[in-house]
Amino acid sequence: MQIDTYKSGFVAVIGRPNVGKSTFVNEMVGKKVAIISSKPQTTRNRILGILTTEEYQIAFTDTPGIHKAKTELGRRMVHASYDATTGVDCILFMTTPVKEVLRGDEIILENLKKSKLPVFLVINKVDQLKKFNDIDLTIALYKDLYPFAGVYPISVLEKKNLDHLLEDIIKVLPFGPKYYPDDMASDHSNYFLIAEAIREKILNLTQEEVPHSIACVVDQVTPCPTNEEYKDVYVTIYVERDSQKKIIIGKNGTMIKEIKERSLMDIKKILSSKVHLELWVKVKKDWKDRPSDLSSFGYTPDSL
Repeated sequence: MQIDTYKSGFVAVIGRPNVGKSTFVNEMVGKKVAIISSKPQTTRNRILGILTTEEYQIAFTDTPGIHKAKTELGRRMVHASYDATTGVDCILFMTTPVKEVLRGDEIILENLKKSKLPVFLVINKVDQLKKFNDIDLTIALYKDLYPFAGVYPISVLEKKNLDHLLEDIIKVLPFGPKYYPDDMASDHSNYFLIAEAIREKILNLTQEEVPHSIACVVDQVTPCPTNEEYKDVYVTIYVERDSQKKIIIGKNGTMIKEIKERSLMDIKKILSSKVHLELWVKVKKDWKDRPSDLSSFGYTPDSL
């Protein structure tokens, strides 16, 4: 590999909740590095997804959806998203087809005006439009707000226009070395990936306030003392209310059993091993507003 011909760099993906940032990063990397659900604020941490080829290496940063924060956790998530736009080579501002600009997007773009980096307007979910030409309204609205370096209507679901976007990202990257090994798809530990896999299952199985009140902490991963083919994984699921604990456990333990069964497949892939999974549910009242609890659960300013 010659540094004078090889391209490498960092790309931040930023936007409001539920525009498809995590799905996009997973698709670009070719591997699931970020969990996905239909719930807002699914992504709580910055997730690095690394795409490596013989010609280039791109480190995509998936960020928490920017929203009006009502808790300390929310404020830390929003700060992490804006912080992710520093020290990168390109910013992808992602939105969806709209008939009028949403206030949340206006706020994000106002903050991005401080940046001198190329910002691409990426309009995801164009597959939801009745006519593709309907996207022209969204493009016109957003181009009036910001001098974008490029505009890209895409559909991650249908893999539409992703190649064009990737080509233009590569054009703005500098020449340089690989920053990560060829086989590295994410910079997060197995503990983090296991906790996120379990949280994803809870997000998809529960409703109302429960998904946002969940924190998963991996307490231990050890070789099974009685069977070397297995690893023992111990995880605590934290909630804020006794009523939420009852929901997670379910009648006669049906919900916790379903969470466990769905999580095992992902955890086996993460550890490349057979797994014994033990889940506990504990109550930590108002943990999302308690700095000490946030830190113990891994939601520190440095780790988000």
